[in-house]
Amino acid sequence: MSERNLVSWTAMIAGYVHNGQGENALHLFQQMQMTKAGNKVNQFTYSSVLGVCAGLALLEKGWQVHSHTIKTGFSLDLFVGSSIVDMYSKCGRLADACKLFDKMLEKDQVSWSAMISGYVQNEQFMEAVTFFRRMCCEDVKLDHFTFCTALSACAGLRDIERGMQIHGCVIKSRLDSEEFVGNALVDMYAKCGCMGYARQIFDKIPKRNVVSWSAIIAGYVLVDDSEEGLRLFVELLREGMEPNEFTFSSVLKACASQAALEQGKQVHTHISKTGFASDVFVGSVLVDMYGKCGMIEDASHVFHRMHRRSTISWNAMIGVCAQHGHGKEAIQRFEQMLQTDVKPTDITFISILSACSHAGLVDEGCSLFDSMAQKHGLIPKAEHYACMVDLFGRAGRLDKAEKLINEMPLKPSAFVWGTLLGACRIRGNTELGKWAAKHLIELEPENAGARVLLSNLYAAAGMWEDVAKVRKLLKNSRMKKESGCSWIDVKNATHRFVAEDGYHPQMGEIYAMLDSLFRQMKDAGYVPDTNSVLHDLEEAHKEQILHHHSEKLAVAFALISIPPGVPIIIKKNIRVCGDCHSAMKFISKIVEREIIVRDTSRFHHFKDGLCSCLDYW
Repeated sequence: MSERNLVSWTAMIAGYVHNGQGENALHLFQQMQMTKAGNKVNQFTYSSVLGVCAGLALLEKGWQVHSHTIKTGFSLDLFVGSSIVDMYSKCGRLADACKLFDKMLEKDQVSWSAMISGYVQNEQFMEAVTFFRRMCCEDVKLDHFTFCTALSACAGLRDIERGMQIHGCVIKSRLDSEEFVGNALVDMYAKCGCMGYARQIFDKIPKRNVVSWSAIIAGYVLVDDSEEGLRLFVELLREGMEPNEFTFSSVLKACASQAALEQGKQVHTHISKTGFASDVFVGSVLVDMYGKCGMIEDASHVFHRMHRRSTISWNAMIGVCAQHGHGKEAIQRFEQMLQTDVKPTDITFISILSACSHAGLVDEGCSLFDSMAQKHGLIPKAEHYACMVDLFGRAGRLDKAEKLINEMPLKPSAFVWGTLLGACRIRGNTELGKWAAKHLIELEPENAGARVLLSNLYAAAGMWEDVAKVRKLLKNSRMKKESGCSWIDVKNATHRFVAEDGYHPQMGEIYAMLDSLFRQMKDAGYVPDTNSVLHDLEEAHKEQILHHHSEKLAVAFALISIPPGVPIIIKKNIRVCGDCHSAMKFISKIVEREIIVRDTSRFHHFKDGLCSCLDYW
């Protein structure tokens, strides 16, 4: 163009912004200021440039543009003022945004929504809800964007009561059939754990998009109904919908929680086909999925192929090492993470301390714990102290664990007391265990697990009268004790077993396989560990109970159902008992198969008569 005026410059800047080329828009704005048109910048130009600064979180550039608006007098313009508020909010400078907002002579729907959105993006959800209530009192008209942002705040707070109140306002405003609002309602109810309401709204959305599907799938995964989440993912594909990175992440989490390796591999294939394999977040969840399915080599392979790694990626890989008891490798990964200038987080230290605990690396764990505040500026939380209690407890240094709890700068949480009680159960320290149980029950009176652990502690010490008292209390209360069970996936079907199970259609073949295994095990030197039976019974009866523990039934079923050469992966909802741990070592050698057991604490890889934990668990 031989001559460019304000309109042509503004149109070009807006065009760059619209096509996601923010840096080009800023460069053009700088060029514009050196021309005659630079003296005639209007509110539309400023709004476009401020939008770029907000979107790219370019605080310094935003300051410069803000200064320019003050010089030209446009900072008092409602349209520009709202854009400045939005820029500071999205750059994390909420105090500056709030100060400017309060100084605005006139405020509209956009300026209010900018503040609420800023608080939500910075995870200050209560402040967002407070601003929304202020907005309602000012009688400002609410639109779909405002409602979506306010519902996101309620979702972040897991505040179902406030969420339902806003839902009522949505209905009064006749926006409940609006697509974006429907998606926000599904997300809010799902994150609050109210899947009944979430599903009702989801089913009524006239035109469901990938956001709707992702929200409902994530909700089912959140409430531990991974099977329904996976079923909906299949339905999504049948409807011809293309999943996005959020959908894939939720589905992979579902596969991870179920240790559904085959389904996880299928999802991985779909991710590769759709081009999301390079997404940092999806890659990180893939690492976690393979790790939780027992495939540490596959997890490591995915991690090494990632072109870019975030804190989440490193945390996932360190977490996988921790779950599999690879303490030294976890420390190596942690050191590599620091060398790449990625800053560790609270979650990083939970994973690395857990890894040290499972590998018996007491000195290394203590050093890492001290480095949190000294080197990384992170104040240890209750979860970190629980990891240290676990570290000392597994090493048999209960005196150190007790001392740490007594010297904690914050009040010990139920998790800390539960960890100490579990360590006392393993180490047979009745007195310290009673002290831990007392504090745990005070904090969580309805926690059945605390009383079960205490009962088991008494039983291991032969204190049968105390066992009877605790078990009677459990029986007479409404508290529900979680029954131990094991499950295994065969041909896309999940088979669950409990001790003394008699309901599986192939029970005859399973018991026959078990009898054969036990004969071979005893010939190889296996001696049942009857200390694992925490009941006052005859030895013969104890042996019979051990014979039919759920993980033994699962492995027997696997041997008659899974072809040779394929690893057997068993999941268990409680800690594997000592006798089953010993039995798995014998079975792995007899049948020449790798057996992987995932319990609530970690993975055990049994191969050639040995376990990856080296009997430190």
